[in-house]
Amino acid sequence: MIDLQSLPDQRGHFGPYGGMFVPETLMDALNTLTEEYAKARADQTFQTELSDTLREFAGRPTPLYLAQRLTQKLGGAKIYLKREDLLHTGAHKINNALGQILLAQRMGKKRIIAETGAGQHGVATATVCARAGLECVIYMGAVDMERQALNVARMRFLGAKVVAVTAGQATLKEAINEAMRDWVTNVRSTHYILGSALGSHPYPMIVRDFHRVIGEEARRQVLEKEGRLPDLLVACVGGGSNAIGLFWPFLQDDSVRMVGVEAGGHGIRPGEHAARFEGGKLGVLQGTKTYLLTDEDGQVQLTHSVSAGLDYAAIGPEHAYLRDQGRIDYAYATDEEALDAFLALSRTEGIIPALESAHAIAHVIKTAQTMSSDQILIVNLSGRGDKDVAQAAEILLR
Repeated sequence: MIDLQSLPDQRGHFGPYGGMFVPETLMDALNTLTEEYAKARADQTFQTELSDTLREFAGRPTPLYLAQRLTQKLGGAKIYLKREDLLHTGAHKINNALGQILLAQRMGKKRIIAETGAGQHGVATATVCARAGLECVIYMGAVDMERQALNVARMRFLGAKVVAVTAGQATLKEAINEAMRDWVTNVRSTHYILGSALGSHPYPMIVRDFHRVIGEEARRQVLEKEGRLPDLLVACVGGGSNAIGLFWPFLQDDSVRMVGVEAGGHGIRPGEHAARFEGGKLGVLQGTKTYLLTDEDGQVQLTHSVSAGLDYAAIGPEHAYLRDQGRIDYAYATDEEALDAFLALSRTEGIIPALESAHAIAHVIKTAQTMSSDQILIVNLSGRGDKDVAQAAEILLR
């Protein structure tokens, strides 16, 4: 059985993964953040404030919803949706943003920066900054800004400065690069609210902990509804925040299988996908050692996904470790499968999912029908699809 208390170790490692691979100018900031987070985690006043804010501002707890028509259509396992799409701002990202803004205030930081791909983390960060009255700068790839124009407008309405990043592929990886450059320059006044369970220690731990509420609620809710634990958990995986949030509270329950679903893009060919466990290699990217997509010379490969939030070359280090341990399995869904799932959930349940979440739904469609009717499946509906309607309409409603 995995010793959860040892993940990560004191140096931020999950087995061979994780660590702190950053410029020397950021080490003091990261060490201070590590120390402040340790104090906050043990501070009941901090935890109570976070819990109250999640409930009264963000809208927790989110429902565990029985998808009756999808279950009937597939004819297999009973399918429950963990409705993170019903949170304020429309996705799970607000959990982490609220936790980190409280940490920033504890440290006396007056300026916040963040990166975003699909825009939901950017919106969540802009939201908590508006609520706290702090300056907010969001870095976003120019390609992502075009396909997520609605979220760009939302960030700007909330008072954030959105900086277009045009370097490289102009997507999430480049946005993180620019955010890290900003942080190096303004480290004394600025806190970086990293949006996924990746990057240098202590971020994978912090982001995981702030999202554990997803799985804690789901565990309690399924026991209330069904009197037992689920047979299978499914979540999409970009960096891996919503997935680790759902999975973590079930890791020691051997009867519960877990599957993280990566972006298969146009298929598993170089530059056409973002499925790190399909041909990825051990390497270091943007502060952490983990699985990433590189070529034979070790250069980071181009990636592709119809979903901006899954279009990233590396995966969170804890996911890499848990895969090695055989505790979590990883699959992928192609763009076509995700778009089919986007339509399927919309038309069976009246719920339009984010394209990221649609990758998880795609796996559910393939898997649920192979399970028996007395089995239970929970899928994390990590975000709603408002942000993706224009993009999906160009493809599906032509």
